Amino acid sequence: MKKDGTRQEFSRQKILNGIVRSAEKRPVSMERLTKLTDKVEKKVRSLGENEISSQLIGKYVMNELKDVDEVAYIRFASVYRQFKDVDAFMSELETMVKTEHKGND
Repeated sequence: MKKDGTRQEFSRQKILNGIVRSAEKRPVSMERLTKLTDKVEKKVRSLGENEISSQLIGKYVMNELKDVDEVAYIRFASVYRQFKDVDAFMSELETMVKTEHKGND
């Protein structure tokens, strides 16, 4: 289920394409991106629901991508969250940095 209410069939390839675009020119192997996509697909299918929101799928991708490559994460988040301005983008960066520092304490 898309944000605008339209329905589309689940597409593993669309998820992989979005992840690959976000990781373009980053030091992340295709194998790693494929495994990330596998994890997201497994989570989605394990829900056993007929309809899943694209927002939830995007959230799953972001959770996985954050641990793989921070730049790819921010790129994906910028499309997924559709930042309206620089302040919204900076807020996401600040949240990411705070979360990272808490994990290192």
